Amino acid sequence: MNATIRPEKVESTEADPNLAAVSEVEAGIRDFVRNDVAYLRRPPTLTPEAALEPSTEATVNNVNSLIQRVAGTSLSEIENLIGELESLRDLLHAEGQRVQREISGYAQLSQAAMKSTRMIADNVTQWKRAADGLRNS
Repeated sequence: MNATIRPEKVESTEADPNLAAVSEVEAGIRDFVRNDVAYLRRPPTLTPEAALEPSTEATVNNVNSLIQRVAGTSLSEIENLIGELESLRDLLHAEGQRVQREISGYAQLSQAAMKSTRMIADNVTQWKRAADGLRNS
């Protein structure tokens, strides 16, 4: 009694929506290899009819279909990613400009506050001198 122990794969399609697509493609490839390419493992026959066998044409069509599905999914995902990255670039550019305007406004406000503080300090110093002069006289 030989028991084969297979590790169980735990897949969470909720955590990553692309995982389901990847699993589907992998399953398609496995089915293709098991069913459609099995004839390649058999010894070749030399009859001309075997070269034009309908199963060969079906296999080629299945391979083409699989490649188109995989490539189509990949291309659409890449196009979506490019669109999202362009949107993110535009957002970051706009936010960078906003931050620059905010910093410029704060710098102007800080300079105005420093000037006001100097003027107040100068006036208080003058008043103190005038008050000291009145006391001494």
